[in-house]
Amino acid sequence: MTDHLLNLHGDVLAAMRRGPKHFTKLAFVLSEADEPADTELSHFRDRIIAAGPGDELTALWHRTLTGWDLAEQADWSTAPPRTDERRADTYTRLGFGADLRKALDHAVPVFKEPGPTIISRTPTSWYSRDTAAARSFYWNSYEQLLRRKGWSDAAVSSLDEASHAVVERLADPTRTEAYGARGLVVGYVQSGKTANFTGVTAKAIDSGYRLVIVLGGTLNLLRGQTQRRLDMELIGQENILRGADTSDPDALIDIDYQDDEDWPAKFVSHGGRPSARGAFDIERLTTRDDDYKSLATGIRALEFDKQVRTQPLHAPDNLHRAAARVMVVKKNKSVLAKLIKDLKKIGPLLSEIPALIIDDESDQASVNTTDPKKWEEGKVARTAINGQISQLLGLLPRAQYVGYTATPFANVFVDPGDGEDIFPRDFLISLPRPTGYMGVQDFHDLDRTDDSATGTAEESHIRGIYEDTGDRLQEALDAFLLTGALKLYRAANGVPDGPFRHHTMLVHESVRMAEHAALALRISSLWHEAAYTSQQGHDRLSDLLSSDFQRFADDGLPTPTSYEDLKPYVFRARQLINSGGTPVIVVNGDTERDYAQPDLDFDRTPRVWKILVGGTKLSRGFTVEGLTVTYYRRKTQQADTLMQMGRWFGFRPGYRDLVRLYIGREEPMGKSKTVDLYEAFEAICRDEETFRAQLTRYAALVDGKPQVTPAQIPPLVSQHLSWIKPSARNKMFNAELVEIRSPGQWVEPTAYPSDPVDLRHNVEAWRPVLESLDPTPVTVSCSSPEHGLSDSYKALLGAVDHTALLQILCDLRWSAPNQFSPHLESLITAGESGAGIDDWLVIVPQQTSVRRTEATILGSRPLSLAHRARRRGDLFGAISEPKHRGAALRVAGALKDSGDPLVESLVRERRGVLVLYPVVEDEPRLSADGRIDPRHLVMAFSLVAPKSSTGREQSLVRFRTVDSGRSDSAIIDRGGDGA
Repeated sequence: MTDHLLNLHGDVLAAMRRGPKHFTKLAFVLSEADEPADTELSHFRDRIIAAGPGDELTALWHRTLTGWDLAEQADWSTAPPRTDERRADTYTRLGFGADLRKALDHAVPVFKEPGPTIISRTPTSWYSRDTAAARSFYWNSYEQLLRRKGWSDAAVSSLDEASHAVVERLADPTRTEAYGARGLVVGYVQSGKTANFTGVTAKAIDSGYRLVIVLGGTLNLLRGQTQRRLDMELIGQENILRGADTSDPDALIDIDYQDDEDWPAKFVSHGGRPSARGAFDIERLTTRDDDYKSLATGIRALEFDKQVRTQPLHAPDNLHRAAARVMVVKKNKSVLAKLIKDLKKIGPLLSEIPALIIDDESDQASVNTTDPKKWEEGKVARTAINGQISQLLGLLPRAQYVGYTATPFANVFVDPGDGEDIFPRDFLISLPRPTGYMGVQDFHDLDRTDDSATGTAEESHIRGIYEDTGDRLQEALDAFLLTGALKLYRAANGVPDGPFRHHTMLVHESVRMAEHAALALRISSLWHEAAYTSQQGHDRLSDLLSSDFQRFADDGLPTPTSYEDLKPYVFRARQLINSGGTPVIVVNGDTERDYAQPDLDFDRTPRVWKILVGGTKLSRGFTVEGLTVTYYRRKTQQADTLMQMGRWFGFRPGYRDLVRLYIGREEPMGKSKTVDLYEAFEAICRDEETFRAQLTRYAALVDGKPQVTPAQIPPLVSQHLSWIKPSARNKMFNAELVEIRSPGQWVEPTAYPSDPVDLRHNVEAWRPVLESLDPTPVTVSCSSPEHGLSDSYKALLGAVDHTALLQILCDLRWSAPNQFSPHLESLITAGESGAGIDDWLVIVPQQTSVRRTEATILGSRPLSLAHRARRRGDLFGAISEPKHRGAALRVAGALKDSGDPLVESLVRERRGVLVLYPVVEDEPRLSADGRIDPRHLVMAFSLVAPKSSTGREQSLVRFRTVDSGRSDSAIIDRGGDGA
């Protein structure tokens, strides 16, 4: 039966390519004469209200409204994306009344998750939404495939938005003058960066880029994974077959994927050769099994047919009729040398080809790591791969370079003055954390301040290995078997089993191959001696089920109430893990044969249920499918290396509650030290989150201009990352960060001194504030549904004028002064400006627990002492407690209402808030009358400047040019030996 309402709405919405328009007027024009009732909005409202799952009309509006909600560029609305105000503007343009708005809001809630953060030199305009829609053959195919895979409308719209943001910052492929943009896209470890660059490739090809070179890892295993993904989701069956008769076995001999379990069902189909459907074909210059060797058909493989021979290839009449070429190549010296050699033979045509180079894991092998001290006069010495990438960019003047990474610091600190290098001079885009992604917040309680307590994330997923616990390796193996059984149980009880196809455990202890072999032998012995078929083994598994997995099970997923219900699935899980004769695979080495193991091929092997033992090669780029249990004890002092080893991050649909990380908490380092690897990860995660948060804050344009350019990112970030140094050690950045304005933002310094003399000095500096405190504690509370707050605590209150507080802050001593100095500068300038700050409310939180510790400080009444720990060098972790923030933010004007009359009475237009924390690192030694020695006390604080203290159109950051005579230079010579 024809769904007339659906057809009409499809036609009407198709006519709204540039944004929402008055629906009824358009519907009246487009409706068929015999179906006038379909233009009535009441029929539409009733259909939406009554719609069940799978209703196509609701799905159509879900896609459309979500797309409008997320659109960064909307000339029909001044409201920001992802807001109720944007949705209201949409309804107004459509002419929808209150009842229909209510029905649609219920069916399609506004998607409010954050979008990509963009730091760019200048806004661009060549690639508009209209331009993208006019040429979208490959993007449309990719989008439809993602929807068939189960991607939500919000996920597809987010990918559309993020990939559009990248492509619009590339050069217009039809422009007359050659320009090669350089950019960096920052994702999360194992968070779907490949989906983004597949989307970018689709849109770039559609818009006119005709040569795409993807640098896909340093091993053919990784390169092959990327090739298969692009072939499956973008290039498609017809471009792979190239007209071969699928019914003729002889015609398929040299065509890959004939042994692939997913061919052809899961490979995108374009419904015929694209060139026969008004589009253009894609020619593959590499295949799943074959890296670049040489141009298969000679130089002719890169000869483009021109419709108008007198015009260059990049002229529109030629460009949009030419086929695209795609290759996925390893970052391998000999492979890239062959490619460069062949390109050099082509000659002048290279200057006409709009090309896109995508560098996956761009901080690996691509960055120049040579010592500048060893460079010859005036000549940059490059590492092999970096030099070859520079040659590619030189040979292809219209090539755009886009790096993708989850650990961006190496790329950010590339020398910006090296014009031939890969510094992201044009843009840096930070992708949002995807919905459903298990990341740092799921494994680390970043707001936790009580080191003696275990946070929710740690309790659920982390199993620490201490000296007194033994190595817990047997327990980890038991957990691997048990979680496999639980997956099978869930699959048998209605949970989609696609994500359970593979089930893996990763063991990462060392980089030494000899140790891998010994460890694999030990694991195999433990496995076979575990007595999983005896009562003893079942009792052990039963205990683990009740003490661990039942306690932390997701209530929304089926979990057995007794071990007896799970027992049949334990037997089957053990069978699957033992298949092939061994439960263990060793993955290491530097040659391809080390990785060409059938049991490690997640694409062609129906089920990989194995324990993987390995080192570095398992820690970057390679996706370990179905990873559920990780056993990690490897030490490293390189932060980006450590972050890349976080293979336990990723998507875990249907089993995220089963994920366990067994990690060393007291690993020996040197003769007498031990390190906590879990804490090391947490410190790096905090740095990454700080980096992303800063990018988000400074991404907004002020007067149409960027607050921060990519060249200013290094001095902006380096204050938080003391372990990172710019790659060019004889250079310094010409932009010095002077001021950070944070009106209405929680600012929390952590770089307090450790020297007893400095500690005493700081305590004395705070004397005026301590004397201002009212001795009577009050209850401070804040209830803000908008921000999910409902907190209450005891505190002492006081007040200090702005000038007096500045005197104190300027007098304080720090272990790293540059961490707080940009914030202090903003407070000084705020006091001088018209917006200004009058005074500060002082809040000193007081504990009520019977276990609290109190002490008198410089004659004060007894004050609660907070126990905190330094996480990295002199830097503390979190100082404040989350429950203390709501009231402070309200008083400073960052929240609308606290719901507490006391807090509301404290609100002033030009008032800031300072929250003071007397901190001890060890059990304090108090005098008989309860006094604490100031030499053993850290006077830590957090503050919120009043929301009104910075004008709306004022930049949040200010830089100073170090050498004003070279104000246009991103870097300058440092002189001498760079010390």
